[in-house]
Amino acid sequence: MSTERSACLFCKIYDGDEPTEVLYRDEDYIVFPDIKPAAKHHYLVITREHIRHAKQLTSKDKKIIEDMVRIGKEVLEERGGDLSDLRLGFHFPPFYSVGHLHLHVISPASDMSFVSLLMFRNNSWRFVSPEYVKSHLW
Repeated sequence: MSTERSACLFCKIYDGDEPTEVLYRDEDYIVFPDIKPAAKHHYLVITREHIRHAKQLTSKDKKIIEDMVRIGKEVLEERGGDLSDLRLGFHFPPFYSVGHLHLHVISPASDMSFVSLLMFRNNSWRFVSPEYVKSHLW
């Protein structure tokens, strides 16, 4: 195991070394609740592979983003979240707290507090949509 992976909180969660409620797991992704939810449903979709952030993705990684969005929506729908009142996105460097690629899935977005709306404002200087990331892959 790489030093970076062994030091990463989200890698530890994926590997089962850090306890959390797992909502979804397969060989490449895991979904769990955010510890500071911005709405009733606030989940994180992470990759098994240690990718530090969205700026590290390239055009060959488009499927990763698509898989994360699909899985996040499936989990949200299974748990009773509203797909029509949804906020999806990634914190964008240098504005991220955990150095492991993760997609925020938040619903209902209309119930978010003022502070959460600022923190998770689509295509802002700190939080970007999956579409934004895909359009900036090189």
